[in-house]
Amino acid sequence: MNYRLFVATKAFIIFRGKVLILRESTKYQDGANWGRYDVPGGRIKPGQKFDQSLKREVKEETNLKIKILKPFFVSEWRPKVKGENWQIIGVFFICQAMTDKVKLSKDHNHFLWIKPKDYKKYNLIPNLIKIFKAYLE
Repeated sequence: MNYRLFVATKAFIIFRGKVLILRESTKYQDGANWGRYDVPGGRIKPGQKFDQSLKREVKEETNLKIKILKPFFVSEWRPKVKGENWQIIGVFFICQAMTDKVKLSKDHNHFLWIKPKDYKKYNLIPNLIKIFKAYLE
């Protein structure tokens, strides 16, 4: 089976003790998790530095400026997108927001700031469950 390989950076954005989650819209062309919540981030463009990529993705998806604090988890997922098998290696970073004023892109249709311990109450994409558990440890 052939896979397209990507590396992604993901932002676990904290503001006043809460984490930002975004619900994927049906308008997201590369979407595989419509109606589920994820954290901001995306694929690194070839030649782009990982921190620049993460800040770009967060700005595009939320209009937030962030401070990247530290990486805390590496994960892998394998979605099927438009009939293609993708393999995505994701590095999750704890980030800090200066404000909670989010302006969503068309790729997302809702956002929430949640208490990390309450993550089970939300329709998260499956790979985020282990990320929240790692954050809480």
